[in-house]
Amino acid sequence: MRILLIEDDRLIGDGLNEGLNRLGFTTDWFQNGADGHEAIYQAPYDAVVLDLGLPDMDGLSILKSWRKDKRKEPVLILTAQGDVDQRVIGLDSGADDYLSKPFALAEVAARLKALIRRRNDRLEPVVSFKNINYYPETKTVENDGKPVVLAPKELMLLEVLLMNRNKVMSKEFLENKLYSWDEEVQSNAVEVHVHHLRKKLGKEIIKTINKIGYVMED
Repeated sequence: MRILLIEDDRLIGDGLNEGLNRLGFTTDWFQNGADGHEAIYQAPYDAVVLDLGLPDMDGLSILKSWRKDKRKEPVLILTAQGDVDQRVIGLDSGADDYLSKPFALAEVAARLKALIRRRNDRLEPVVSFKNINYYPETKTVENDGKPVVLAPKELMLLEVLLMNRNKVMSKEFLENKLYSWDEEVQSNAVEVHVHHLRKKLGKEIIKTINKIGYVMED
């Protein structure tokens, strides 16, 4: 899951960026409101963490602009503790949830996962596909009832394909889901991850559509 983080406080932003990456998210962190505002048009983000108190382009202006442009990415806003008016205005402007500072990383991650599940209309605790069971909350996978250990990028790829079943995902789209702008991407990275998933979960689990991309097809 790729997350857009817009936070000008270096301590908070660095903690969220590093922490979310350790928890299996791919995160792009912007400290500048204007750059963060434009970023959403450049990559397929699953959700946004947005601070309202930005110095150049404030979070509410960013949020209102996105919603005016019909952007539907779930937005979790960050506000100062006790600032009820900001929270209300943020929610009225199109935010999906909010957290007051200070907050726990685990709660940020849990709320992001809940927002993404809600957006994808997948509220069930387990996603099943053929012989595979995937548990979004714990990021665990079973194959024929037996646990399977996946590398972080393999797990992310599996999740993207599962959440988009019966839709062909291009290599470029999958790369953008798996890797942030700060990460170096090998030209065959997606192919390698697909190969490993097939080896661990079954050769027929992911279908290659020649010159187009990949799909998990019911």
